[in-house]
Amino acid sequence: MSQFQVDADIASASTLPSAFYTDAAIFDAAKEKIFARTWQWATTLDHVRVPGQVFPFNLLEGCLDEPLLITRDMDDQVRCLSNVCTHRGNLVCDGAGVEKSLRCRYHGRRFGLDGNCSFMPEFEGVEGFPGVADNLPQIPVGLWRQFYFVNLALQITLEDQFTDVENRVGWMPIQDFAFAPSRARDYLVKAHWALYIDNYLEGFHIPYVHPALNDALDYGSYTTELLQHGNLQLGVAGEGEPSFDLPTSSPDHGRRIGAYYFWLFPNLMLNFYPWGLSVNVVRPLGPALTKVSFLPFVWDESKLDQGAGAALDRVEREDEAIVEAVQKGLRSRFYDRGRYSIKRECGVHQFHRMVAQAMEQA
Repeated sequence: MSQFQVDADIASASTLPSAFYTDAAIFDAAKEKIFARTWQWATTLDHVRVPGQVFPFNLLEGCLDEPLLITRDMDDQVRCLSNVCTHRGNLVCDGAGVEKSLRCRYHGRRFGLDGNCSFMPEFEGVEGFPGVADNLPQIPVGLWRQFYFVNLALQITLEDQFTDVENRVGWMPIQDFAFAPSRARDYLVKAHWALYIDNYLEGFHIPYVHPALNDALDYGSYTTELLQHGNLQLGVAGEGEPSFDLPTSSPDHGRRIGAYYFWLFPNLMLNFYPWGLSVNVVRPLGPALTKVSFLPFVWDESKLDQGAGAALDRVEREDEAIVEAVQKGLRSRFYDRGRYSIKRECGVHQFHRMVAQAMEQA
């Protein structure tokens, strides 16, 4: 039996072993088996909206740390390229801006915005130059609404990844939501990335850890729906609390929905509130250190700081305190695996099954 095996029957299953959350070698293996094979957040449409724009970034900084570059060429084609010069490995592009071409400042090798090598000084006589290997490698990139994602080892399409989200909340004008940088936050959590996900994926702890959030939601109506590539926690608004004005086309029409909490494997949360969307990106930094970025995109300013979408900083700090305590507990020689609540932890069970499947890949 694999050390990560999680029984498909939640009633019989036990959780991932504690070693998954504490062992450095397992953490390193997960970088390639999980994060290098899945769609990862890159940036927004605003950074590459017009021809000539270039946007360099490190993919999943602190974990994969892959230097990449998104460009929009003069034919209006968007590409994601390796940002590493094919001559001696220097970074090709140092900052966002508008360019006609890319030029490595180390030895002057030049590339088009499509990544093709176009010129190299003092390379006369080099056979077969430039060849395919001299071009910047291209990486799959996709746009969902106003958000760009990239995938180092494409296994599913971006459209497939977001099908369930579109089917449920596609009626919202997500492409028009406005980024609110003053409300963006980064949090350093002294816990394993998967432990942070575990905590997010169950509403079981809400009455015990989040008293204010518990008042804003009807805990008895809180449900988790399993999707193809993640799950949805549906937060029904408490009495007198703000809720979505749902169109008749919505499958939830007639219900008082206060929050849609989407999680997409492995590390992306899309939290929809009546005021807009909080994109939460979880970045593993170490076996017991995680960076979580809250990126807010506002739809209706008049509904900010109300209901389930209020006091997000407080909710985050409450979550941090509990997962950091659990991280300490997982180091105990007396704990290895736990069991699942069938009613409240089906999302955690699904996540653990997806992790186990990814870790067992060759």
